[in-house]
Parts: sequence; structure tokens; C-alpha cells
Amino acid sequence: MAIPYGAIPRPIILGIVGDSAAGKTTLSHGIAQILGADRVAVLCTDDYHRYNRRQRKELGITALCPECNYLDIMAQHLQLLRAGEPILKPHYDHTLGDFGPPQYVVPHPFLIVEGLLGFYWQEMRSAYSVRVYLDPPEDLRRRWKVRRDTAQRGYTEEGVLRDLDIREADSAAYIRPQREHADVVVSFYPNEAARYKNDAHLNVRLTLRGTLPHPDLSQIIEDDRSGCVRSTLGRENGRAVEYLEIDGSISDKPARALERGIIDHLDACGVSSPAALGKYSDTRARHSHPLALTQLLLAYHLLRARQRDEIEV
Repeated sequence: MAIPYGAIPRPIILGIVGDSAAGKTTLSHGIAQILGADRVAVLCTDDYHRYNRRQRKELGITALCPECNYLDIMAQHLQLLRAGEPILKPHYDHTLGDFGPPQYVVPHPFLIVEGLLGFYWQEMRSAYSVRVYLDPPEDLRRRWKVRRDTAQRGYTEEGVLRDLDIREADSAAYIRPQREHADVVVSFYPNEAARYKNDAHLNVRLTLRGTLPHPDLSQIIEDDRSGCVRSTLGRENGRAVEYLEIDGSISDKPARALERGIIDHLDACGVSSPAALGKYSDTRARHSHPLALTQLLLAYHLLRARQRDEIEV
């Protein structure tokens, strides 16, 4: 059932930025399942492209270039949504490579904004309660993009690889620098023993920055005898960070203990782990404990942000 306009406080907004096929939609789907699909709206910033696929090819411009996107409208819409106001936004259809009818977006308790340039301007960054950057190794991302674009968007493998090479300069200039604006950097990467075979048992490395109050999982990590969960401290560009690493080979028991530890930090939020948590697809449907735990940690931060907003009000 639709939530009546004006019946909710201003949305808590999660920004997920990463290069094309970095895993943004897979990550956001599980988070929405945790929070409740009726409480979450998802907005893709690709909808703010200035040109369709044919026009981009004619102009020799990539979708990663800021000049190829209406960033001013995107920033304005984020601020309106953050204030609890509805928007009428454009819509880009990736299957057709063209624009469809505009879409009316009503504020929900939570909003997930995913795309390429969501952290590019300060006006955008200030709208988010939580900022996440996806940073898989380039060889893994390229493999994901080939698989997705050939299966879902009508490209040939040769065409995808050619476009990746064309886009590389813009990726380096505009996408990757946004990593510095994230509260959490998520890096899925393969076990060396299983490298290039499939996506099963990918490890994850979470770079947790002090811009958010992260849950204390030290006791759970200390009690873990599997060696599949590790926490270390480091520094990046002069800032202290914590690295939380979870092996893809982690078994059910330690994974459930870590999951329970995160849920316990939610106090009265009443969150449980739905069946869809940690689901992804390569050549078939699979489950990943590192993905599930990442989704749960990010949902924790959104729920905590909601609690803080309610206390302030």
C-alpha cells in the first residue's frame, strides 16, 4: 500500500556510487529487503543522462562525463527529497538506450540513490545520511559488465570491451575520485584459488571511515576461531580507517554470529534477516555471506540515522 504524502518524516538517504557494473543494484536490493520494500524508494542517477545512447555515440561522449548528465537537476531533486518533497524525475531505459515517460517519486522513510556521479558535487553529498563507494578490482568489474550488458542490454562482448576502453579516461577522471567522499568503501574480490572461475565465495573488504559511528564487533571477531573475519586499523590520506575483511569461505556458524552481532546493535529497530539477504546471480542464483553482512551493516547505519533524526525532532 502506498504511503500517504506527508505521513512520514524526511527520508534517510543512502548514496551508492561506483563505476558501471560495480554491483550497485545487487547491494541495494538486499538493503531494501531488510528495511522493507514498502518503506524504500530506489532512484538511479542514470535517469539524469542528458543524451540517449545514439546521441552519445554521435557526440563522442560517455555517460560517465559530468557534461553528459543534468547534475544540477539531480542535485535539486536530492535536496527536495531530503526535505520530504515529491519530485517528477526523468527516466532512462537501459534496454532501449533511450528515455521513457517521467516518473513521480514520493518520499519514503528510506531512499537509496545509486549511480555513477552521485557524490560529484557537494550539494549532492550533503543530501545523504550514508555514503558508500563500490570498488571491486577492475578485472572483476569488467567481467561483470560484459556478462550484464550482453545478457540484459543487447550488446556484444566485443562492443562492451571496446566501450570499457573508451570509458577508461572518464572513469579515472570522474568516477574513482568520488571514493574519497564515502563513509564506507566496499571492495568484493576473488579468492586467488577460485580466481576467474565464477563469483562464488568472493571476499569483501570494508573500509570504515570515522565519518560514521560503526558498531563495535570486536568481541565477535575475537571469539571467531575460523580466521575468516579480521579487523585492522590503517590510515588513508591522513585519516584513520578500520578495515573489516570477511572471507567468502566463511561457514554458516561464524557468519550467523557476526550477523546476529550487527542486529543486536539495532536495539528496538526490530530488524530480521529476510531470505533475500545476500542473494546475487552470476550464471545462476547464489548466496554470499560477505554480501549479506555488508547489506546488513549498511542497513544498520540507515536505521541508526533514522533513530538520530527522530531524537533530534
